[in-house]
Amino acid sequence: MNVTVFGATGAIGSLTVAELLERGHQVTAYARNPQKVPATWGDRVRVMIGEMSDQDAIDSAVAGADAVVSALGPSMDRKATGTPLVEGTGHILTAMKRHSVRRYIGHATPAVLDPREKPTPVTRLIAFMPRTFMRRAYDEITGMTDQIMSSDLDWTVVRFIAPKNTPKQNRLRVGFFGTDKLGFAVSRADIAAFTAAQVDDPTYIGRAPAISN
Repeated sequence: MNVTVFGATGAIGSLTVAELLERGHQVTAYARNPQKVPATWGDRVRVMIGEMSDQDAIDSAVAGADAVVSALGPSMDRKATGTPLVEGTGHILTAMKRHSVRRYIGHATPAVLDPREKPTPVTRLIAFMPRTFMRRAYDEITGMTDQIMSSDLDWTVVRFIAPKNTPKQNRLRVGFFGTDKLGFAVSRADIAAFTAAQVDDPTYIGRAPAISN
């Protein structure tokens, strides 16, 4: 499949690109900074450079895709302003509609509930902390996912709490708060592997599974 990845040079995004390549997919990587493009990609990855405000560049990146993966996440820099990823996600959705691309996989935290979940002490805590101390980041992650979940796309939102730079374990707890036993920490490598696997797996379409090691 042809897969377009946004946030492709980030910590999780670059690992996701590697997982997609290993699975035999063709990848278009959308990135803001060309200096962050890994040399190891060589000519195996089609690279598009642009800002999330560049509607035309985003449209070009989505054209010809069978699926879109967003590894975008809010900046934790307290000097950051605005919610550029909310606008950017809107541009992605517009491009997907224009080019009839239906499959979307994105990332979030349990501050965003699965449509069939009820709040639990964990989800309340995970929402309270950023809403109180990192309001801009909270508004961005909820603004992004609200657009996705209210769309008619075949979407999956992968949620996690505490990503770590630890080796891939290939051992995940996957489920939903209130019904399944879930932990807090998860390796970025396992997030990437699970994300890549969703591209052609319909199990969690219209769901927001939480994952942990």
